[in-house]
Amino acid sequence: QVQLVESGGGLVQPGGSLRLSCAASGSIASFNVMRWYRQAPGKQREWIALIIRAGATDYAGSVKGRFTISRDVAKNTVYLQMNTLEPEDTAVYYCYGLLNYEDYWGQGTQVTVSS
Repeated sequence: QVQLVESGGGLVQPGGSLRLSCAASGSIASFNVMRWYRQAPGKQREWIALIIRAGATDYAGSVKGRFTISRDVAKNTVYLQMNTLEPEDTAVYYCYGLLNYEDYWGQGTQVTVSS
C-alpha cells in the first residue's frame, strides 16, 4: 500500500558528505512521524533522526550537529544530509514512517565511509 524507497548511499571518504533520500508513494505530509535509522554490522538498529508532521526535528547524540533531516512535501521525499562523515557512520540506513498506526520501512541503502 505504502512504499518508502531510500537512495543516495555509496562510498565516501572520512570528512565527506552524502545526502540520502526517502521517497514515499503517498504524501509525507500525512505521516505522523518519519525517522531515519541505521544498522552497522554486528550492531543493533539505531535511531538517528526524526521529523514530525509539524516539521520539528530531533537527532541522536551521535549525529547531532553533523546530520540534518528535512523534507520536501511537494516531492513526497524526506532527506538526510550527512556531513563530516566518520568510519563509524558506516551502516545500512533505513527510512521509517508512521501513518495512521501503521509503520512502514524502506529497503535500506548502504553508506560506507572509508579511505
